[in-house]
Amino acid sequence: MNLNLDWSFFSWDLFSNFVLKGLYFSLTLTVIATLGGIFFGTLLALMRLSGKKWLDIPATIYVNGMRSIPLVMVILWFFLLMPMLIGKPIGAETSAIITFVAFEAAYFSEIMRAGIQSIPRGQVFAGQALGMSYGQNMRLVVLPQAFRNMLPVLLTQTIILFQDTSLVYAIGAYDMLKGFEIAGKNFGRPIESYLAAAVTYFVICYALSWLVKRLHKKIAIIR
Repeated sequence: MNLNLDWSFFSWDLFSNFVLKGLYFSLTLTVIATLGGIFFGTLLALMRLSGKKWLDIPATIYVNGMRSIPLVMVILWFFLLMPMLIGKPIGAETSAIITFVAFEAAYFSEIMRAGIQSIPRGQVFAGQALGMSYGQNMRLVVLPQAFRNMLPVLLTQTIILFQDTSLVYAIGAYDMLKGFEIAGKNFGRPIESYLAAAVTYFVICYALSWLVKRLHKKIAIIR
């Protein structure tokens, strides 16, 4: 089968006019969702490890519920239902950011919970012996080590998150994939555009994965 591919239309002007805007949003969404997901995910992890049922049960229901629903469904539900609840549209980009933070918090929660549980109990007892409160112990002793131990896993989840940003096409948000799609339609070369998008995603994610492996080795040496 002859696909008759033609790459002559692909240039820096095409990339800057169509793709760059989408790439900026994809990266912005990734950074915000990662920071927000780690923040709220850490809170959820602490709730699940608190030993108090009134904190543990809601956090467990939230985490397990979010992890059981496909992300694209959460994106669609929030985008379609939230305007009905508040009485006004919130926009595709804003909807995507809120959805990703809420969704990724469930996954980062499990990573942080594993990181906290990986800290030897002796260090917790040592903090208590120094007169530290629970909050001080977590803030000064446990969480810094948990972040360091789980940093490669957190970064790997961030790479997966970047790949998942392509799902915002379902609500019409202008991400990197959308930029390639529009370029393909304008130049009548949709196959080449989707292939270029796949290569771009691969190059970015492969480079980031290589950096994560290097970082993992350095952390292992420090230990």
